Amino acid sequence: MNDTLSTLEENAIFRALTKEELKALAPHILTERYEAGSVVFRQGKPRRRFIVIKSGAIRVSERHGDQERALVTYHAGHFLGEAALLDDTPHSTTGTAVVDSVLLTLDRGTFLDLMERSPRLAARVLNQVAREVFARMKGVSGAGGAGQYRTGAVRVEHDLLGDLPVPADAYYGVQTLRAVENFDITGIPLSHFPHFIQALAMVKKATALANRRLGLLEEDVADAIAQACDEIVDGHLHSQFVVDMIQGGAGTSTNMNANEVIANRALEILGEPLGSYKRVNPNDHVNRSQSTNDVYPTAVRLALLLHYGDLVEVMRATVATFHRKAEEFAGILKMGRTQLQDAVPMTVGQEFAAWGNTIQEDIKRIEEDVKQCLVSTLGGTAIGTGIATDERYAGEALDALREVTGLPFELAPDLVEASSDVGDMVLVSAGLRRVAVKISKICNDLRLLSSGPRCGLAEIRLPARQPGSSIMPGKVNPVIPEVVNQVAFQVIGNDLVVTLAAEAGQLELNVMEPVLVFNLFQSIDMLTRAFDTLRTHCLEGIEVDEERCRSMVYNSIGIVTALLPVIGYEPATRIAKEALESGRSVVDIALEQGHLTREQLEEIMDPVAMTRPARFPKARSLNS
Repeated sequence: MNDTLSTLEENAIFRALTKEELKALAPHILTERYEAGSVVFRQGKPRRRFIVIKSGAIRVSERHGDQERALVTYHAGHFLGEAALLDDTPHSTTGTAVVDSVLLTLDRGTFLDLMERSPRLAARVLNQVAREVFARMKGVSGAGGAGQYRTGAVRVEHDLLGDLPVPADAYYGVQTLRAVENFDITGIPLSHFPHFIQALAMVKKATALANRRLGLLEEDVADAIAQACDEIVDGHLHSQFVVDMIQGGAGTSTNMNANEVIANRALEILGEPLGSYKRVNPNDHVNRSQSTNDVYPTAVRLALLLHYGDLVEVMRATVATFHRKAEEFAGILKMGRTQLQDAVPMTVGQEFAAWGNTIQEDIKRIEEDVKQCLVSTLGGTAIGTGIATDERYAGEALDALREVTGLPFELAPDLVEASSDVGDMVLVSAGLRRVAVKISKICNDLRLLSSGPRCGLAEIRLPARQPGSSIMPGKVNPVIPEVVNQVAFQVIGNDLVVTLAAEAGQLELNVMEPVLVFNLFQSIDMLTRAFDTLRTHCLEGIEVDEERCRSMVYNSIGIVTALLPVIGYEPATRIAKEALESGRSVVDIALEQGHLTREQLEEIMDPVAMTRPARFPKARSLNS
């Protein structure tokens, strides 16, 4: 009992209670023991208990689909689950014992009974719970969204500029925290791009393996670093990558964020406290034989290789949808247009097939462009000369990188040149711009062809996604093509930023890589979502007004072009002029002028004949 009371007295929830109130509450507190690896509470299950950790540690993680992400680890003296005393909504996370742990728990049902018997005591507890929940929610926007899981305790870390308090349960350290304070720029942390975090971890694992093989890292330290990297690749600890994507220092803050998170997780694996850094140091061990200037660009290239597949996948799905629609609309005749004027007949299917084929072309180009990123600069360190590395390191790091990634990386032939060159990234960005231009043009076409519903072209009907006006009843706008247009504009602008950032490199390093990288990743993400949105919310539900398309063809002057090989240019021009002036149809005027019989006209005006090349008789006088 006394042991339980002393633990409760130190807890923020119960600290405000009197000793008498604590004694009244203590009999309702249970002691529970959990073996390492056992689940304390599970995501999606109702909240049942308020938990105080008496000894041990509980790791909190969340699952999205097949991916699980570690958020924070609570240690002795910390508490969690206090919201269970307010309601029984499902857990948004899972808690797992990291080591054998002893927990003090207050069951929700027990607390509800206490509210009836001792309402004043229960009210005082609830008041503290509400304060704590509010304080945690205030911190949600900080630390990459992990603020709600902070325990409030701190540890003090030291760097070149002095001491700085770091959240005790944070896996990042002092240099990361300085970057967070310095670079509050976009509000978008590294964790926003999980492929980048995974790439950083893969590169760090490769360097650890290379250093171990060269005898530059102790085996247990290298193994702990590699295990930490594997966990990050699997989706853990991403919330600890909190530095803003745009930063000064050519990516040093990104590199140090990775070094510190990996070092602290490795320390934890080895049974050492977070922030101790003697057994595993972010610089001396995790960053051994490395510089930001070779790690950062190699990780960026790897991230692009990991990331572009998502875009290619949705592009392929979009192409397939265009082609399905092309088959569906293959027999529907419509008027083709050039310069927004009537041109010649075609089928709706031909138009959709053309859209699909132009995107298909870009899939091949993107795949070729991204292959240029299969270049490692590991071993170049600061400016490509390889200072502070073993002469065998670049080769070992290359082999390890191939092993970790399964990709055929090659070592840059000139590491000094490669240290400042971002030409491959410029090429990828230009390819993304090309995709954006093409899909935007298609969306322009969709908006034009669906214009109406009564006074526009109105050849196709886009799925109605939402009401279109706050003042015009019944109006529905083409909002999906519109939003894709806007994404395209952003990607085109991003490419300009990439170009300017690439040009701004000076001497042996390009310090503008962070803004270049941010815009590249953003372009891929936005295009991926845009293609998926266009396909699922627009293309799959498009319908064609077949009768309107057909009537516009037969009322168009443009079909006179089909008569050209038979009656000649001048007679066809006279027919077109009269049709335009009189409003009569081309067919009626051609019959009236005696150029062709009705049977000949019906053959020439056959829908199939007008939408593809035909076989004509041998040359003869058109006047005969």
